[in-house]
Amino acid sequence: MDEQMRVTNNGEALRYEVHVAERLAGFAEYRASPGHLVFTHTVVLPEFEGRGVGRRLAAGALDDVRSRSMTMTPQCPFIAAYVRRHPEYSDLVGEAPSSASD
Repeated sequence: MDEQMRVTNNGEALRYEVHVAERLAGFAEYRASPGHLVFTHTVVLPEFEGRGVGRRLAAGALDDVRSRSMTMTPQCPFIAAYVRRHPEYSDLVGEAPSSASD
């Protein structure tokens, strides 16, 4: 089934989406600031649970963060747990840039 999954960044909806055979199977929502994403919530639709969809979604989203030379904050418990289990993504964890306002 893995080869049928496709992860895309839906920038308008501020979420990464995973599709299985063209059907939406789950998504990881985020807040964006320049060079940084905060992952806030992840959902795998019930009919796709237990099939590796969440793993594929997390890996695809984090690979995209890396390819864009960004950092991220895993506020979502699912993404945070994924990063703990896959330390190869720990270098992506960083703080959101603060806005300078005096």
